[in-house]
Amino acid sequence: MTTKNVIFVTDGDEYAERNLVFAAKTFNAECLLQSRGNPSLRTGKQLLDDIQKSNSDLLFLMFDDCGSTGTGPGEMAMLEIAADPSVKLLGVVAVASKTRKGGGEWTLVNVSIDRYGELTQHSIDKSGVQDIEIGRIHGDTVDCLQKLPTNLIVGIGDIGKMDGRDDVKKGAPITCLAISTILERSGFLYGERNEDEDKNAHQHKH
Repeated sequence: MTTKNVIFVTDGDEYAERNLVFAAKTFNAECLLQSRGNPSLRTGKQLLDDIQKSNSDLLFLMFDDCGSTGTGPGEMAMLEIAADPSVKLLGVVAVASKTRKGGGEWTLVNVSIDRYGELTQHSIDKSGVQDIEIGRIHGDTVDCLQKLPTNLIVGIGDIGKMDGRDDVKKGAPITCLAISTILERSGFLYGERNEDEDKNAHQHKH
């Protein structure tokens, strides 16, 4: 069974879908459309089958609990998929859906990206504006993220929105920056580059 590299995104609405389809084309990946839904509709087992049927070795998956409290369907699917040995979780794009004052679920993040494309240690709200908190964001599909086998979590505002600054017509810049940050920091891009360099070095010797 082929090991698949995946990135989880905690948003499953139509805006997230459009941006992630665009990002997938940019990074030679596949946005697994079966994972869309607000809330998430497919189980982890069903999505694992979908993942293995894909021809791509890099996939973006969407999860959304649609504001439900506790461990919702999206979070349950994330936990099941991440625990499967056929999947390598590169990282998570954690999407803010609430403010600090709203309470509810939150997660620690390694870095956040604001609506202007600036990387920051500060919290990000739904609009992509920096808050005073450090190192975490509030959302509705983020409660389980600390249980996942990755320490690479990037926080952003509401995908495809943020006052139009992440619109797919503008190239989905915040979404793409979050994805590229995970690909770089996880070593995925570095690994691919090393393989290419090894091939080139081998060719030069002959």
